[in-house]
Amino acid sequence: MIRPSSPELGSLAGVAIGTSFDDHRSFRVSTGSIVRAGPDQETRMKDLTIALENRPGALAELGEALGRAGLSIEGGGAFVVDGKGIGHFLFHDGAAARRVLEAAKITVLAEQEVVVQRLRQGEPGQLGKLCRRMANAGVNIQVLYSDHDHQLILVVDDVPAARRVSEAWTREAPASP
Repeated sequence: MIRPSSPELGSLAGVAIGTSFDDHRSFRVSTGSIVRAGPDQETRMKDLTIALENRPGALAELGEALGRAGLSIEGGGAFVVDGKGIGHFLFHDGAAARRVLEAAKITVLAEQEVVVQRLRQGEPGQLGKLCRRMANAGVNIQVLYSDHDHQLILVVDDVPAARRVSEAWTREAPASP
């Protein structure tokens, strides 16, 4: 599994990065929504849309199935709308998570790329400013939540356009004192 642990945050062309060593002492670097492991491997984080039964234990079953397979949820949430449960969860390996969940008879409705954005937390109004830029670029934000590293996760209808907005936003970030 590729997951930054104890990230040391830095900047690479204005994109927040996290570094860590896994149990095999392989160097890991995370940049935005791309996670690299070694020189030839690249994986994009994925949001899975999951249908959940609206009953006690449905989320427990999801978590137990993933835990047995050694897969971690990197962010997300679950909601009940009109009596139906729906979850959006972030994974480093969406295909593996999908296989595990479907084997456990949990319905995965979609697997989508995400755009990852770190907001400038000390500046009020960041969500509105970023969302306005996305809207001005014609990007519709379909799902929004945070990951475990306090980054904004966006599922959008136009990933390339959203990434351009995100990259411009990140380049414009004021330098840290």
